[in-house]
Amino acid sequence: MGFADAIKAGFNKYVTFSGRAARSEYWFWTLFSVIASIVAGIIDGILGLGIIGLIVSLGLFLPSLAVAVRRLHDIDRTGWWVLIAFTIIGIILLIVWDCTKGTSGPNRYGADPLPV
Repeated sequence: MGFADAIKAGFNKYVTFSGRAARSEYWFWTLFSVIASIVAGIIDGILGLGIIGLIVSLGLFLPSLAVAVRRLHDIDRTGWWVLIAFTIIGIILLIVWDCTKGTSGPNRYGADPLPV
């Protein structure tokens, strides 16, 4: 999945917590979120406001959460594991899992997101 496809999928499935997300979809979405936050911060700095960053953060929160849950589904883990991010060790574990190749073929969360 390419960058543009990942962004489209992120917004098209912005509250879809079922199914699976490939590594490329997750990491391209994360890259987009970081770039959008940086641009919003620059705009806020220029205008002297704090509202643009807040709007961007709120607008990207649910899609980011949904893609993180779908990424966990791709490695055959429940989406509730995303809550482990509230601990330092949990953040490291989630990063390792986000870098892990998803299960080949279908799993209990759906079909393989990557074409064969």
